[in-house]
Amino acid sequence: MTGSLRVGTRASALALTQTTTVAERISSLSGAVHELVRIRTEGDVHKGSLTQIGGTGVFVAALRDALLADRCDLAVHSLKDLPTVPAEGLNVAAIPERADTRDALCARDGLTLATLPDGATVGTGSPRRAAQLRAARPGLEVIDIRGNVDTRLARVAGLSESGPGDLDAVVLAAAGLFRLGRESVITELIDPAVMLPAPGQGALAVECRTGDAVDSPFAAALKDYDHTTTRLAVTAERAVLRRLEAGCSAPIGALATVTGDVLTLQAVVCSLDGTQLLRLARSGGDLSVDGADALGVGLAEDLLAAGAAGIAPLTAQ
Repeated sequence: MTGSLRVGTRASALALTQTTTVAERISSLSGAVHELVRIRTEGDVHKGSLTQIGGTGVFVAALRDALLADRCDLAVHSLKDLPTVPAEGLNVAAIPERADTRDALCARDGLTLATLPDGATVGTGSPRRAAQLRAARPGLEVIDIRGNVDTRLARVAGLSESGPGDLDAVVLAAAGLFRLGRESVITELIDPAVMLPAPGQGALAVECRTGDAVDSPFAAALKDYDHTTTRLAVTAERAVLRRLEAGCSAPIGALATVTGDVLTLQAVVCSLDGTQLLRLARSGGDLSVDGADALGVGLAEDLLAAGAAGIAPLTAQ
């Protein structure tokens, strides 16, 4: 490690905002001065749909390469973008307290999911959101879109000064809008009963080299920054995804919550066209990381036994 704490980040406005918050907090806890290292990822270079260019993991690989090459000391990811298989030589040393997990509808004229007229166009780059939108409102036209938050919002009439917009609404992660101070564009926070979020949505992951997680000037700060309840919840959610052998962009939603001494996990597997949804839940009292992982694997087994592999494009059988 050099004299300052080098924190790797993508260069988008949201990534820079998230990374700056993390870097400032770790600096405060460790006493180290930080600097941001901007890394360009494949997801930033190629503008095709996520399913075409390899799923949301394309945003992660370059940051991990930078860590392994000692071009930065930490990398900050949106946890929902992180592949469920650990990277050799790297460790997710801190998962800060989670922000809002919900998806947000940003629509013209203050419209909600219930009041959008049939035939209205709604943009999203997520097969999970698209499938659940089609299930909740079969009369909507769901459009596949890419781009950063501002680019997407600019496509909705009345939500941007850059043009009239060609869509009636877009769906984005609420957490990102709140972090950017753009919550005024939200016309509805979609109830998880209608749209389960992506596993890990609303959470950030702070990744470092394995040795630095236990033997570095900032190791103690990372340990203090880790939020136990959030880690348990996202561990359970990501275990569902891992057991189903599905990518980050698969039409799968999951949400775990801790209430008292009980961890409750819900998950949904959707057909891409939204005509089939399989939604199940499980609860457990083992509030350890291993217990959370086992809960997620168990729910995934329940989903497979109920026919999940015949609904969504999964590798697991």
